[in-house]
Amino acid sequence: MKPKTKAQELGFLSRDYAVAKDKKNWLALFDKDAIVQDPIGKSPLDPEGNGHQGIAAIEKFYDTVIANGDIEFNILESIPCANECANYAQIVNLVGEVRIETKMIVIYQINADNKIQSLRAFW
Repeated sequence: MKPKTKAQELGFLSRDYAVAKDKKNWLALFDKDAIVQDPIGKSPLDPEGNGHQGIAAIEKFYDTVIANGDIEFNILESIPCANECANYAQIVNLVGEVRIETKMIVIYQINADNKIQSLRAFW
């Protein structure tokens, strides 16, 4: 799939860098005040349900969730609109002996500096 907008391009790169375990480039996609909500609401990954706001919190999320897993991330459909993009995806993440397999909607919003301002995953 070739990206049609900058938001879609950054969404695809976010997936590519996460799968490749390219922490430096994955973090560079985000604005310093960005928020990651993966998933939306309270979960074992975010007990308070407030998301991971700012680069330090997003880096901790990366170290906890992405770095420790073996991720397959397939975008099944992608719909860009203005400065946002909604990706319908299927993900498999193996963390130790735990296998997480789910379909999700991931919405990326970018700002005027072409950085991800928010990543919101519904699963």
